[in-house]
Amino acid sequence: MKLTFLPGTFTWRRIVRSVALASVTLTFSFVGFTDAAHGAAAATAGPANGPWWKHAVVYEIYPRSFQDSNGDGVGDLNGITSRLDYLQGLGVNAIWIAPMYPSPQVDFGYDISNYEAVDPQYGTLADMDHLIAEGKQHHVRVLLDMVLNHTSDKHPWFIASASSRTDPKHDWYCWNDGIRADAPGVTAYQKRFEHDGRVPPNNWESGFGGSAWEWVEAVHQFYYHEFYKQQPDLNWRNPAVEKAMFGAMQFWLDRGVAGFRLDAIPNLFEDPMLRNNQELGGITAQGDPKISDTYTNNLPEVHDVIRRMRAMVAKYPGDRVLIGETYLPSTAELNKWYGGTAHDELQLPMDMLIGFHTDHDKLDAASFRQHIEEVETQINGSQPLVVFDNHDNVRAIDRYGDGVHDDLINKALATVLFTTKATSLMYYGEEIGMHTTAPTRREDVRDPIGITGWPKEKGRDGERTPMQWTAGPQAGFSTDPHTWLPIPPSYKTINVAVESNDPNSELEWFKQLIALRRDVPALRDGSMTMLDTDNASVLSYVRSTGSGRAVVVAMNFTAMPQTLTIHLAGSGVTGATVKTLAADDASLKSITRLKDITLPPYTSWVASVE
Repeated sequence: MKLTFLPGTFTWRRIVRSVALASVTLTFSFVGFTDAAHGAAAATAGPANGPWWKHAVVYEIYPRSFQDSNGDGVGDLNGITSRLDYLQGLGVNAIWIAPMYPSPQVDFGYDISNYEAVDPQYGTLADMDHLIAEGKQHHVRVLLDMVLNHTSDKHPWFIASASSRTDPKHDWYCWNDGIRADAPGVTAYQKRFEHDGRVPPNNWESGFGGSAWEWVEAVHQFYYHEFYKQQPDLNWRNPAVEKAMFGAMQFWLDRGVAGFRLDAIPNLFEDPMLRNNQELGGITAQGDPKISDTYTNNLPEVHDVIRRMRAMVAKYPGDRVLIGETYLPSTAELNKWYGGTAHDELQLPMDMLIGFHTDHDKLDAASFRQHIEEVETQINGSQPLVVFDNHDNVRAIDRYGDGVHDDLINKALATVLFTTKATSLMYYGEEIGMHTTAPTRREDVRDPIGITGWPKEKGRDGERTPMQWTAGPQAGFSTDPHTWLPIPPSYKTINVAVESNDPNSELEWFKQLIALRRDVPALRDGSMTMLDTDNASVLSYVRSTGSGRAVVVAMNFTAMPQTLTIHLAGSGVTGATVKTLAADDASLKSITRLKDITLPPYTSWVASVE
């Protein structure tokens, strides 16, 4: 049997599934998606071990902010397609597109009203098909963001659910009668949300402020929402919900998406006993008591769902991948999301411990060393996924930067991202050193968190500003002077055009590291051994395949010059001379020996051991 998928008809997306086929021989027109054939650069780099995503550079695109193709001030799918040459030249293997489904845009797409279409402001389904087809031509896979925890309150499912207690879809969401306002133990906080003598059943809070329970008069009940009140949580204890959501995933998998990034995936289940979360003391930016998330996050039932998702992935050709948004407290918890020794859950849960929880965003060599070693050795041989930036956090260049050496610090983070034994996930603008540009007035805030939390919480607009392509009008992002968020003033000097002509720029450093990661066997497939493990100032390690040349990496994490001698004893690597492969300071490019190396402040050095 031969199935032919015409250009534009086969897509890649967020979670993954396939049809079961028995005793059938299939010929697919997208056979070129195997890793060795997926691009000239990969083909010339020699054989690679494992599925394509093991060696991938994944690039997150916030679609509103990447490229506007129709002059309305908002980025769109055709804009992304127009920038595929750039992405291919950078060395990107896959793009993760934040939600582009129909949505009221209360949370800018993370409140979905239809999982099987494209929001008109971003384009059409045909535009998505075209992007996927062009992505194939540029050797760039497409992954989509799948929001499984909740829908928009404008989704037909919720409209039906909220219409009547007897509606067939009423149990598709998390409803509760609440408790009497005069019941024993009811807190003053709960009484703030009293309706008709009833209050929420517990102290659970929305991440956007206020109670996580919202009253609906039509059914005389509260529904649960982990996030904004317009984002009601689905009831994953109802098998019909899983069937419907898996069906939505299959819709995109059948169009050819390479996989999915799973939004807020640890939040699928809540405690069925509705126990109060522990009060931690203090007040949030929204004015609510600080509480734990013990009974609303990372419950064990979620792993059963993920195993069934993974089984769907395995039925599809092309090594489809599941990436998880997994903010977790430890490497041991992260390992559970891989499925432990069974390796039957997510292929790539995000390791947030390195990029977002490393001693409160301090460049600390010991802390980085510890977390990197943990994820390299304590996940049963699974593939780590390192990430420093995304659409929900202040950019790493600002979190880790000192205001003086920001560019060098950003390069050091990139060195960790691309030279450790991990799949790399980056965020648009990271490669040019874009900074967070937060609003200065509440009336300018677009993000709901910033609206409810101002001024303590300014929201996430600052890390979502339009991509800076040129020094021209609107930074080359749009022809409309009224872009959905303002263009940061830094665009005159921090942009792709300027940095493409500067061999010492952030952009050229990213390109150089990505190329080395692709072409040098030790960086692509090699083992990793930490060096000089008592050094509090310098992070260094060696990558080796056991045959061929090994690669040494060293980064000065301080504002002072650091002199070191690298000892390879115990690493299985021999050799005393080196050849610099990449260095962000001219003084490091002529180093030929592993003795008495002086690293200027915050510099990075990568060299092959001869």
